[in-house]
Amino acid sequence: MPRKTTGKKKDETRTNIFLDLGPKTKNNKDNKTKSFTLFYIAAAFLVVIIIQSYLSTGDTKTIPYSEFRQELAKGKISEVTINSDTIQGTLSQDGKGTRFVTARVDDQDLVPELQKYNVKFTGQNENKFMRAIVSWILPFLIIILIWNLLMRRMGGAPSGVLNFGKSKGRIYGQDEMKVTFEDVAGAEEAKEELGEIIEFLRTPQKFLNLGGKIPKGILLVGAPGTGKTLLAKAVAGEAKVPFFSMSGSDFVEMFVGVGAARVRDLFAQAQEKAPCIIFIDELDALGKARGLNPLASHDEREQTLNQLLAEMDGFDTKKGVIIMAATNRPEILDPALLRPGRFDRHVLVDRPDIHGREAILKVHARGVKVAKEVDLSTIAARTPGFVGADLANLVNEAALLAARKGKDSVTAEEFEEAIDRILAGLEKKRKVMSKKEKEIVAYHESGHALMAELMETTDPVHKISIIPRGIAALGYTMQRPTEDRYLMTRKELLDRLSVLLGGRVAEEIVFGEISTGGHDDLSKATDIAKSMVKEFGMSDRLGHVVFEKERRPMFLEISPGNSSKDYSEATAREIDNEIKEIVEKSYVSVKTMLNDKRELLGKVAQTLLQKEVLEGEELRRLIKEDMESNVQP
Repeated sequence: MPRKTTGKKKDETRTNIFLDLGPKTKNNKDNKTKSFTLFYIAAAFLVVIIIQSYLSTGDTKTIPYSEFRQELAKGKISEVTINSDTIQGTLSQDGKGTRFVTARVDDQDLVPELQKYNVKFTGQNENKFMRAIVSWILPFLIIILIWNLLMRRMGGAPSGVLNFGKSKGRIYGQDEMKVTFEDVAGAEEAKEELGEIIEFLRTPQKFLNLGGKIPKGILLVGAPGTGKTLLAKAVAGEAKVPFFSMSGSDFVEMFVGVGAARVRDLFAQAQEKAPCIIFIDELDALGKARGLNPLASHDEREQTLNQLLAEMDGFDTKKGVIIMAATNRPEILDPALLRPGRFDRHVLVDRPDIHGREAILKVHARGVKVAKEVDLSTIAARTPGFVGADLANLVNEAALLAARKGKDSVTAEEFEEAIDRILAGLEKKRKVMSKKEKEIVAYHESGHALMAELMETTDPVHKISIIPRGIAALGYTMQRPTEDRYLMTRKELLDRLSVLLGGRVAEEIVFGEISTGGHDDLSKATDIAKSMVKEFGMSDRLGHVVFEKERRPMFLEISPGNSSKDYSEATAREIDNEIKEIVEKSYVSVKTMLNDKRELLGKVAQTLLQKEVLEGEELRRLIKEDMESNVQP
């Protein structure tokens, strides 16, 4: 992994598409479309009628009844229409007719007065139907429309609240799932473990004749991007059975009881489609252990989890319904989910080794024009710790770089550049750095590189660069592991600590002062020392004791947070002193070694300033020349 020199330190809307799991036909879809079309047509027709009725009145002036009588006496009223509540008519003003309306008053002299002044008058019955539409039906329709829009925004079905309890998962038919085990590489042990499930779904009678019972639940655990979801789809594709896919977060809504109803609906539909596979992705969103944090309890989520537990106890595996789930946080799952009879088989989908990475690269390189001289095994060796998603991104980045350069195929150069881009960030050649800062970065990275080559157990240097990359990396030293490692000894940890401190020590030796560029190195060095003392029992003073009781995430690289201390303040002080002493001893040791190699340090730094990028082979050539020059004749 690259050792970055940092400058100043700098510190998602998911849209759920509702898909009903129930059997869907073309006629049902057409009927649903027609019903909504008729609804909108009727609503539009009512709006047109109402608008027309209002527009037909034109501009109407409201006047008091007294003014109406005065205008009538002046002979300015030409015609009126009398109904039960109002009097409407035309008022002549300045040669123009103006519509007016006034409230009707119980006046027995009105009709004689109208006859006296030769005013044409008529009576009109009130349109109570239109008033009912305007005052009652129209607001009700508006409320229904707003409710419908809210349901669509919240992921519900357009038909309303009746579909809240329907499962939001997606079903793939047995002919729709095209993913097979040929599309999955780097997880051979997991595929062998799941082969038994495929055989049961194909020939269940073979197991039932012997009285065997297939496991009800299969839990796929592993780091993000290792291919858990892809593996579940491949099982369905190999077995040729329907595949129900749903995320753990899709069950829980803001309304109480919806999640439990969706669980019931999911299992009911799965029983009808048996044999089939139910796959719940991100199970930890639904199956988090109950009672861990009483202050942040979620009754709806717990009810949904209880319903899932009940359904898993209630269905019969003889019908061929297999439940699969995936999570990268198995340590927080409720124990009731993991007991025998529920998710009783756990399949680890681990990070691939070097051979697995090469196989994954071959899968993703199928649709890419890769040059013949590209050796995928070399690329696999350069990418330790990469998972399937990382390798897919690597191949895609290399293809994009080759297209940007106008090449006909992807060469090893693009793959190397893509690896650097993923590990260290985007290259920033236009970033202007002063001569002094560039010199500091060069000596800093040279210190890292020399310590990596001088230590016995560290990985060899692959490349050194002082070209800024990413958000805050001003330079980096990249090492290439010679093999995949799963254990580390105390000496290996101390050697890695020395490599991390090499940059800051080089700055102090050459410039007599230190910069902020070693912040990331010091943080990692402190973490190593802290883990040696508190977790690995590698302290001579404190002995073989573990002080870190907080359970760290198994597959997520995140901090466990503030753990509660179950040791005394005196012990805490001893721990702090021991951590500091480990770092200080390594610092002194590194300073002694680099002082002895002061001339070589300057030669490497000056070469790096000239070329900006130094390959590992050239670094080792400089070290060899320095050793030969120091040999006495």
